[in-house]
Amino acid sequence: MKEQNNDIAVLASDREKAIVKTSVIGIITNVLLVGFKAFVGLVSNSIAVILDAVNNLSDALSSVVTIIGAKLGAKQPDKKHPLGYGRIEYLSSMIVAALVLYAGITSLVESVKKMIHPEAAEYNAVSIIIISVAIVVKLLLGLYVRKQGKKFNSGALSASGSDALFDAILSSSVLASAVVYLIWGVSLEAYVGVIIAGFIIKAGIEMMIETLNDIIGKREDAETTKELKEIICEEDAVLGAYDVTLFNYGPNKNYGSVHIELPDNLSVDDVDRITRKIQLDVFHKTGIILTGIGVYSYNTSDDEAARMRNEIQKTVMAHEWALQMHGFYADTEKKTVRFDVVLSFDIERKKAIETLYGDVKALYPDYDALIVPDVDITD
Repeated sequence: MKEQNNDIAVLASDREKAIVKTSVIGIITNVLLVGFKAFVGLVSNSIAVILDAVNNLSDALSSVVTIIGAKLGAKQPDKKHPLGYGRIEYLSSMIVAALVLYAGITSLVESVKKMIHPEAAEYNAVSIIIISVAIVVKLLLGLYVRKQGKKFNSGALSASGSDALFDAILSSSVLASAVVYLIWGVSLEAYVGVIIAGFIIKAGIEMMIETLNDIIGKREDAETTKELKEIICEEDAVLGAYDVTLFNYGPNKNYGSVHIELPDNLSVDDVDRITRKIQLDVFHKTGIILTGIGVYSYNTSDDEAARMRNEIQKTVMAHEWALQMHGFYADTEKKTVRFDVVLSFDIERKKAIETLYGDVKALYPDYDALIVPDVDITD
């Protein structure tokens, strides 16, 4: 466990440094773009360019918030917060989303005002060049920040990178409107501003929804749970892995629990050795810390129990809402049987369990059953 903690500390430190470095680059770049675009917008009297500059300013503020979130989220666990402060990053992502949404709404209001009271813009060759360079810079910045966000699993960086790519597209629309004005003398300023505002608002809402899903808790990625089960089942004695539950305490800070099925002829020493090895293998291959491994016992020397298992499983799985049966064990001497059933969300749990108890009683009236309902939380 000490080795795990050391690895986690190193990973967290490297991740924090990378996020801060990327965010600083974003701040410097966006501040320069704000200055250039604000100058062009004021000189040319272009609401679209000015709103583009405001959007870049919100990006710079977003990067500041991202740095603060990464710094606070990287704080070491303490007595009050034993699992660390990683979830603070989700709050910083929410603030970034709110800033983007605010910038979009403000841009929309200003654009509508310009539609009601239009003012002619005055572009020149220098304005066109500055806007073109800004598009290229924003495109490169967006690709870089989004790549870093995916690499270090930072929702705030990924959101900032995607937003920067949107900005490049929106700036292109500003450039197009400027070219149209220079060639045909038609002003599309206010209308382009509305389009820009719409995209910004959409991006802000999507970022907020994604962050809310992280805070509330969402279904774990199917590939992650599949990989986890495959690693666990590589251990020779493990007959199956079930009930994978992951608890997220911030980016790259995942804890989990699982049930494994083992033969009933193993000693406690064997079980202890197997579970410890699984914990280490899972951490080194996925970064997930398994805080609990439950054990199901599997009948290995009772033919009657095997026959009961097959018959009960066939009956249980005949119900559409029964997704999986596992952890089956029958004690033919004490006349008891126990197993878990993964239930679909389409069936009311109490009704499902009553039905299953009735099924087992009809098959084996002399047996007492213990049926544990599991929730369908993984794909």
